[in-house]
Amino acid sequence: MRIPCPFCGPRMLEEFVYLGDAALMRRPVEGATCDYVFLRDNPAGRHHELWRHEGGCGAWLVVERDVTTHEIFGAALAEARDAG
Repeated sequence: MRIPCPFCGPRMLEEFVYLGDAALMRRPVEGATCDYVFLRDNPAGRHHELWRHEGGCGAWLVVERDVTTHEIFGAALAEARDAG
């Protein structure tokens, strides 16, 4: 699997570290007296995932990938996606 880094171009999967789902998860308000757990669905199909180009430029990327076929549809810088 090759991930398209915006700075380095297409690179092999081994250069990247997977962090998880890129969907925004909100924590309870500060000072809450409860513990919390994030429960996420795991459906087949396209997902936005957070990856770091650890073996290259070090950029944080949001990668759109089909978890069934492992097809990559694109990648963008994580901060650029959050700003837009």
